[in-house]
Formats: sequence, structure tokens, C-alpha cells
Amino acid sequence: MSGGGAPAGPGPALSARGARIAAGVPGLLDGGFALYVADPFDRERNPEGIVNLGTSENRLCFDLIEERLTRPDMDCLEPDLFQYPDTQGVRRHELHVIMDEIYMLSVYDDTTFTSVLSLDSLPDPERTHFMWGFSKDFGMSGIRVGVLYTRNHEVQKAVNQLAVFHSCPGPVQHVLTQFLKDRDWLDNVFFPTNKRRLKEAQNLLVDRLADIGIPVLKSSGGLYVWADFRKFLKSQTFEAELELWQKLLDRKLLISPGKAFYCYEPGWFRLVFSDSVDKIYLCIERLQQMLHTDDAKPVVNNALQTLHAAQKRILRAHLPIHHEMMPPR
Repeated sequence: MSGGGAPAGPGPALSARGARIAAGVPGLLDGGFALYVADPFDRERNPEGIVNLGTSENRLCFDLIEERLTRPDMDCLEPDLFQYPDTQGVRRHELHVIMDEIYMLSVYDDTTFTSVLSLDSLPDPERTHFMWGFSKDFGMSGIRVGVLYTRNHEVQKAVNQLAVFHSCPGPVQHVLTQFLKDRDWLDNVFFPTNKRRLKEAQNLLVDRLADIGIPVLKSSGGLYVWADFRKFLKSQTFEAELELWQKLLDRKLLISPGKAFYCYEPGWFRLVFSDSVDKIYLCIERLQQMLHTDDAKPVVNNALQTLHAAQKRILRAHLPIHHEMMPPR
């Protein structure tokens, strides 16, 4: 935004979805997450709060990450760093391929993961781009650092322009560099422990969901499963899916409806399992109480109303203000 000017609208090259993202309008999940932030579950301080298994965040190895990041070597800066001021069909159609390997280190069964970076040859290296970040594999959602690897010089030039405003601070780069240099701890402590805890948590959630009659699409990696709630919908529509989602929120349980991810058919929900065992059991308990009883409580907080109100506030903020429309002071 230029100084004193109105914010620029989305460019004509953006899709409808891209335009919504560029405009900053909240998506479907923001309404539910806003309710969770206002009323989060805590076993000691807020046992009746909302249990959040809707946000894809790995909480199983916070203890390991915290212990490693507080070791003395994290505070040591090497002398050399002081010199820096701030420490086949695809090719035919000329399509760009973005390989988002955000869960590449969170494969927890015997499946072998092969990164695109390990391939000897690619159909079109200039149009193949690799992305990764620390948020999922290392449970560092608060450290907003990601990686883009590309051989395309035009893409590099465009991203470098954005980096002027979105570059990673030097101290954060240093901490993460020290963190990644400890290969022995990563390979022998963190990765095995993280994979074991993910597998145990996934098995627990899948088994308990099966006990209450909810099948899932079992996965071999990542932090969540897709669960089939279709038989609990009043009708096979996305309106009924959102109604069920609201009832879950009324029971203080936040999971993610498939509509937010453009699922083809209604009734699928995303449940994150990378959290503590007690929260998973509490999730199942609240699911069972809500899905298998008819005495559902009336709506108390409506996530859609929260979402719509936020959208209206943002749209009003983007509308041009005409002085003749301003009320007298």
C-alpha cells in the first residue's frame, strides 16, 4: 500500500480463490478458530473449554524441542558469522509443479518417502519447485520459516522482491541453523520419538473413532485423519455438514469440516491427532455424547455468524471513504 493511498485490489490474473486470499477475507475455519481462541480447553484452568483437533499442529514433541532449543550452543555465534549485517505431460503443456513436502519428515509407518529433491532427473527442472517449512515436522508453528527451492530464475527474482518485506530475521536463522546442525540428536532422538508418538496417537484416534462408529481414511503420514460423518448428516448437503460442525462447536469441540478444503462430497471432517492422549479421549467422549444423543443443546456461539461479522469488518475497512458520507463531528 502506498502512503496515504487506498489499498490495491487483487490483480486481474488471480483466481476467485486467490482474490479472496489476497483481500484478507477470513476463510471458513477462521470463525471456528476464533471461538477456540476465546475459550481454549485447559485441564486445570478451563476443563469445559473447546478441544481443538481442527488445527493441523504437532504438539507431541514440544518437550524435546524446548529442551533442545534451550541448550547453551543455541546462544553461541561463530566468529565467521559476525561479518554479516544480519546474522512428461507437465513438460509438454509447460505447467509449473509445486511439490509441497510440508509433512515429509512426519511419515510414521513403514512407507518410504522419496523427496523430489532426491530424483536424478525431472521432466522440467525449470518448472518444478520444492516447498517445505518447520511448522509441521518440527512442531514449530510459531516460527514462521519456510523453504522454497527452485531453479527458475524468474521465480527467484519475484520471490526476492517479496523477501524485502518477509525475510527471516538473522537471530532466527542462527537458531534454526544450530538446530539442524545437530544431526545426531535429530536422527537418534527427535525423529524416532516424533514418529513413534505420531503413530501411537493416530492408532488411538482411529481405534476410538471406530468404537463409536466413525470410519476414517487411515494415512501413513501427516498430523490428521479424514473421518466419515456422512451418516450423521440430516441431508447429504454442505449446509447439513456446517450444521453438524456448529453442533460440535456447541459441545466445545473444534474439528475441521471438509467444505473448508473444497471436499467433493459433504460429511468428511479432518481430525488432528498430534496432541495429548487425554485430549483425544476427551474428543471421543464429547463426540459420543453429541452424536448419539438427541438432546443437543441450542446454539450458543455461531461460528458462521462470527465469520460473517469478521468478513463485514474487513470489507468495510477496504471500502473507499467519501467525505460527503461522513457523519458530522
